[in-house]
Amino acid sequence: MPSLPVPEPAIVRTLRAAGCVFAEEEARLLTQAAHTPRQLAAMLRRRASGVPLEHILGWVEFCGLRIAVDAGVFVPRRRTEFLVRQAARLLEPSDGARPAPVVVDLCCGSGAVGAALASLAGPLELHAADVDPAAVACARRNVLPLGGEVHEGDLFAPIPARLRGAVLVLAVNAPYVPSAAIGTMPPEARLHEPRASLDGGADGLDVQRRVAAAAPQWLAPGGRLLIETSRGQAPRTAELFRRSGLTARVLHSGKLDATVVAGGIRRSG
Repeated sequence: MPSLPVPEPAIVRTLRAAGCVFAEEEARLLTQAAHTPRQLAAMLRRRASGVPLEHILGWVEFCGLRIAVDAGVFVPRRRTEFLVRQAARLLEPSDGARPAPVVVDLCCGSGAVGAALASLAGPLELHAADVDPAAVACARRNVLPLGGEVHEGDLFAPIPARLRGAVLVLAVNAPYVPSAAIGTMPPEARLHEPRASLDGGADGLDVQRRVAAAAPQWLAPGGRLLIETSRGQAPRTAELFRRSGLTARVLHSGKLDATVVAGGIRRSG
């Protein structure tokens, strides 16, 4: 792999002055991406004004993949790689002798979670869904080349009915920031990402609540629901699972500062 170009000190200084913590790394990426000095200057102005680096580059590195991220689409966070790793552990590679496992990436945004699972644990029957048309268009760029399908609509509404009771892994990164906390988020997120991809309602659990309530209708025997949440919210997320007839286990990664609640349908008796 060719080495990244060495950025000019003035570019690094501009990014540092704008509050970019990883100014040198960002400067190298911008310098590499620009085809002309004029384009580089325009990209630098956008970054200094607070536009997310990923929206300027048009991609983000996630689970070793380059995921396309369009302007106005939620940027996958590194902590969500923990959700992917936990979901991948539940998927055994198909040997062709049995049908590929059904995986649904709900509230998919750019489709990063589904694309990463297809890469790590495929082949899969992969379905991704989001209510935002811009996110769906972006997800199709990432998911369709891997053989998956992307659906537009609210939560489970656009998922093919034939998948009821057949989903082995339901991976969900629903918005979970409480409405009152949106204003405290970094400007990159609150000004440049859709509020619907961040705002989880008064307690941050509105979408999680709806997902957990409907999940038992979609999970296959032995299937699992995995939802990313915050460490502080995890006990309440787990309670949502239990109220919906699911088991609940809280998983945490200190390295990524990531929390996932995972569970399946409780056995009766």
